[in-house]
Amino acid sequence: MSRLILFITAFMLLCVAKAQTGKVFDDLALPSKILNSERKYAVYLPPDYETSNRKYPVLYLLHGAGDDQTGWVQFGEVLHIADKAIREGKATPMVIIMPDANTGQRGYYNSPDGKWRYEDFFFEELMPFVEKKYRIKSEKRYRAIAGLSMGGGGTFVYALHRPDLFSSACPLSAYAGPLSVEDTKQMFERRGVKDYKESDVEPYFKQYGVLPLIENIKEQDKKAVRWYIDCGDDDFLYEGNSLVHIAMKKKEIPHEFRIRNGGHTWTYWRESLPEVLSFISDAFHQY
Repeated sequence: MSRLILFITAFMLLCVAKAQTGKVFDDLALPSKILNSERKYAVYLPPDYETSNRKYPVLYLLHGAGDDQTGWVQFGEVLHIADKAIREGKATPMVIIMPDANTGQRGYYNSPDGKWRYEDFFFEELMPFVEKKYRIKSEKRYRAIAGLSMGGGGTFVYALHRPDLFSSACPLSAYAGPLSVEDTKQMFERRGVKDYKESDVEPYFKQYGVLPLIENIKEQDKKAVRWYIDCGDDDFLYEGNSLVHIAMKKKEIPHEFRIRNGGHTWTYWRESLPEVLSFISDAFHQY
C-alpha cells in the first residue's frame, strides 16, 4: 500500500510540475497581404494559460540579424527564463510573441522604395492577428516591446513611432539605426538599395534613425513609454546606445540605462531577459 501511495504522490507531483510549465510554439504562421507572403512567428504561453479564462498582457520580443522567430526560443531559452521569473513572482504571467523578420528581406523597417513594408505588416496585420487569436489584453498599458541588436533597433523605432501602443520598451544591445545622413547612404549601399534619390536619404534617416527621432520627439510623448536600455561594455554597438542615452538625457526623457560586463552574445541577452520581464511587469501591475 505504501508503494502505491508513493507512486500516486509522485504522479501527482509530476502533474503539478507539468501544469506549472508554459508552452512554446515556434513554427506558426499568418498570411500577409502587405508582404505578399506567409509570415512565421513563435509564441510563449504562460503556465496557467490553458487552465484559465483570463486575458494576459503581451510582450513582443524581436530577434536579431541572422536569426528568425526561433532565436529567442532556441538560444534565448525564453521558456525556461519566463517560467522561472513567473514562478518566483518576478514577472507577471504574459503572452510573448516572437515574429520572424528574416524572410524575404531582413529587418523590421519599411524599405526606402516602399516595396517591402515590414513595419506596416507588424502594426496592421501581425498585432491584430495575434491579439485576436490569443487571450491578450489590447490596452496600451498591457503591451510591451523588447528586442536584441536588429530587434533592439526595431524596439526603439516602433516605440518612438507609436508611443500610444506600448507601456514599456526594452532595447538590448540595440542597433540605433543610421547615426547620420552619410551613414544612411552607406547603409543603402550595404543593403544593395539602388533606385533611390538623393532627396530620399534625409527623410529615411529622420524616420529610422533613433537619434533624430529623439531630437524631434513631441513634448507629450517624452513620458509616454517606460524605457529600459541595456548594452554590454564590449559590444560593438556601444557607441550608438551611449549616444541615445545622452540624447535622452538632454531631452529629459526618463529611462533606465544599463552597462554591464559583456559583448554582443546570447550569454549577455539571456542575463538581460529576466530584468526585462521584471521591468515590463511593473507597468502591467498597479504600481
